Amino acid sequence: MLSLRGVSKSFGGNHVIQNVSLDFASGSLSAIIGPNGAGKTTLFNLICGTVPVDRGEILLNSQAVQGLPARQVARHGLARAFQVASLFPSFTPWQSFCAAAVPERLGVAGLFSGFPRTAGRRRADEVVALLELGAVAHTPVERLSHGDQKMVDIGIAICMQPRVLLLDEPTAGMGPEERRHMMETVRKLWQSTGLTVLFIEHDMDIVFSVAQDVTVLSYGAILARGTPAEVRSDPEVIRAYLGSYAEEGA
Repeated sequence: MLSLRGVSKSFGGNHVIQNVSLDFASGSLSAIIGPNGAGKTTLFNLICGTVPVDRGEILLNSQAVQGLPARQVARHGLARAFQVASLFPSFTPWQSFCAAAVPERLGVAGLFSGFPRTAGRRRADEVVALLELGAVAHTPVERLSHGDQKMVDIGIAICMQPRVLLLDEPTAGMGPEERRHMMETVRKLWQSTGLTVLFIEHDMDIVFSVAQDVTVLSYGAILARGTPAEVRSDPEVIRAYLGSYAEEGA
């Protein structure tokens, strides 16, 4: 569903992504890990089209999307939730989903049409149920907990009914219980929709308990890729990143 072929990106003399080639099968649930500065978020930016690649190809369902504007990449079936959610504070989750479900009716095009539209309302109801947000569906997002705001950001992404969903540190800033609830919801979402899900995460307990496969980046290059068990026991990964965590979990 998503393929990267020799993707590279430099900023000045800093080689942030170096010849990365990866394949993510349809319906897979994968994690990308690595130390700070490894290039994880930059890789997401390249996939989404918010940053142009220097070299290489990015294929979404066998169609090349590198070089396309981010909005066109989204229309090919890719959506992303961000590490820091950027939401309309006065909107409720339901209203946010109504807007995201019919983006062509926003802006100038929607000045003389009603909001929310019927298609948006239907999709908003579906996403509220899917993410179990019924209790806060009509509460302004500025009054929601950090965890619920992150969930709304994910809901906005899936309103577009993507084929591939990228999650940039979905549990960042959360306590243990919020992290558990978030990733359990992500797992249910993945199971119920068949989405191809790729997430960046620093919590190794979450990574090794949720992901089907794990890619480790180091200095912009692939250090290792495999099942959680394979990555966790890889000597190079232990030296470069996992350190004491691998010893404690052994």
